[in-house]
Amino acid sequence: MSNRIRVRLGAVTAFALSAITVAIAAVALGNRRTEDEIETHVDELLSDSEPRDGEFSRDDIEELPAPVRRYFTHVLDDGQPHVQVVRLHQRGEFRLGGPDSEWRPLVADQYVTTRPPGFVWDASIDVLPRVPARVLDCYEGGDGVLRAWLLGAVPVASAGPSPEMNEGELLRYLAEAVWYPTALLPAQGVEWEAIDDRSARATLEHRSASASVVFHFNEHDEIERVTAERYRMEDERYESWTGHFRDYRDRNGRRIPVEAEVGWGRPDDDERYWRATIDRIEHRPMGTNRQSDGEL
Repeated sequence: MSNRIRVRLGAVTAFALSAITVAIAAVALGNRRTEDEIETHVDELLSDSEPRDGEFSRDDIEELPAPVRRYFTHVLDDGQPHVQVVRLHQRGEFRLGGPDSEWRPLVADQYVTTRPPGFVWDASIDVLPRVPARVLDCYEGGDGVLRAWLLGAVPVASAGPSPEMNEGELLRYLAEAVWYPTALLPAQGVEWEAIDDRSARATLEHRSASASVVFHFNEHDEIERVTAERYRMEDERYESWTGHFRDYRDRNGRRIPVEAEVGWGRPDDDERYWRATIDRIEHRPMGTNRQSDGEL
C-alpha cells in the first residue's frame, strides 16, 4: 500500500471517527433535553396535586345507577381512602401502523394525580430492533400534549395543546380510572348517567375540556370495556375508541384490572394498537405522603 493511500485512509478514518463522536454527543445531548422535559412535566403534575381528606362510603353512591353502585361495592372497601397520586409501570406492546403491522415491545411509567385530574405517560417503544422511540403523552395543567423522539433525542412527533388534544387526554384519564377507582366517585367531579343494567356513561369536566366515556360492566360487576368518541389526529376527525380490561386483582386494597388493550373502532371490529400488563402500581391516599405498593 502506497504512503498516499495510507494517508487518505487515515484521513477518512479520522473523519469517520469524528462524525461518530459528534453523532454520539448529539444523541446524548438530545437525551438529556428529553429527560429534562419529561421530568419537568412530572414535577409540575405532582406539585399541583391538592391533598384533601376523603374516604369511600356506600352512602356516597346511593344515587348512582345500579351497575355503578355494584361496581364500587365490588372493587372498594368501606372507608377506603381516596387516591391522590398513582404511579404504575406497564410492560406490553404497541402497534404503529394498521392491523397488519407488527407489534413492538413497550415499557412505560405513568404518573397520575386525581385532584386536579392529570397524568404523565413516559414510554419507550422499539420502533425497530435496537431503535427505541421515547414517547411522552400527558394531560397536565389542563393541556393535552404528545411528543416523540427517535433514540430519545430526535423529535419525530408533536401535538397539542389544542382543544381536541386536551379533550382526548382527559378522556384517556377518565377511561383509565379503573386503575385508581376512587377517581370515578361523584366526590371527584364525575357525573354518572344510567344507560342499562350493564352500562353507564361517566362525564368529567376540567378547565376547558369535557370527556364522556361509556363504562360496560360484566356479570362480576367489573368494568370490562370502555367506549367513547375520540379525536384521531391522523384522520383529523372523531372515531369510535374502545378499551378492554381483564384479570382483576387485589392491589393496595382496591380491585383493579392488570391487563388492558386499546383500539380504534367499535368493540367487535376495533383496530387495537396498545396492549399491556400493569406489573407494578403504587397508590398514595389523600392527605398523606404514605404510598402503598402492589406488585404482580
